[in-house]
Amino acid sequence: MLKRGRKPIKGSGIGIIVPILVFFVLFSLSISQLMHIPGDPFHLPAYWEMAIAILLGTLFGVIMLTQTAYEIREDGFVYSKPNKNFKYVIIAIIVIRIALSQYFKSLDYIEFTILTMVLAFFYISIWRVGSYLKFRKLYVVQRAAQTK
Repeated sequence: MLKRGRKPIKGSGIGIIVPILVFFVLFSLSISQLMHIPGDPFHLPAYWEMAIAILLGTLFGVIMLTQTAYEIREDGFVYSKPNKNFKYVIIAIIVIRIALSQYFKSLDYIEFTILTMVLAFFYISIWRVGSYLKFRKLYVVQRAAQTK
């Protein structure tokens, strides 16, 4: 977080969405491991619990996306725009996630793990895809300015 905005974003910004791919692979491996725990039958959480996890993940992702911005600086490169509130938003999301995890400790650990991963996947996906789209808007402008 301290480096945010100091270095230009390299290339076409694909690095912004790489964490989604990494998370998806890890999510798949984790589900696979959860399905093969001896003596513990695998079952998905209730639909309403999944819907709430998706809704909260979407809410967190949108909040993070509103706090993420990019700018073209004098050198012609695209940088992350510093935001004074960003650290407070991160802290608030962490506190909310900890509070929710304490609330849901009564759930079966498989259900709890799946709900946590679903929430995180939606949160990261919405934030990263939205950030990539914001970046690409400026990147296209930057590339057009460089070709003139």
